[in-house]
Amino acid sequence: MKRLVLLSVLCLVCAVSASAQDNSILGSLQRDVPGQGKVTIHQDARIASLVGSDAVPVAADGTRVLKKAGYRIQIYAGNNTRAAKNQAHDVAKRVKELFPELPVYTTFNPPRWLCRAGDFSSIEEADAVMRQLRALGGDFKAVSIVREQINVPL
Repeated sequence: MKRLVLLSVLCLVCAVSASAQDNSILGSLQRDVPGQGKVTIHQDARIASLVGSDAVPVAADGTRVLKKAGYRIQIYAGNNTRAAKNQAHDVAKRVKELFPELPVYTTFNPPRWLCRAGDFSSIEEADAVMRQLRALGGDFKAVSIVREQINVPL
């Protein structure tokens, strides 16, 4: 019984001391430990606010977004040629003309060019827009929903 009480007190002391320390990555790097070297980090405060956070600035105007799991509509997937790159950008331009409020992402994910649209939290939202795209026909007949990290504005 004494051992159990002693063990629980020891765990409590460790938990309190751990919570009292700075738990950030930068704080753990800069702490002063006897017998070891000392790390000093000189950086902009904006960088320190981003470390360990899911929020990142994405635009020059300082707009911040939260990255989270969600869904996008894949509109085009080509190979790694210049023609595929041009076609991916053309598809993105057509989608922006038809749906100006819908964010469109054209990226090169080796070995192919991708054009994906939307930042949907639920698959139902993505499905509704995908049906609208399919109804237009043309290049939008082979669209599909993919799981991806999406941007949620803060």
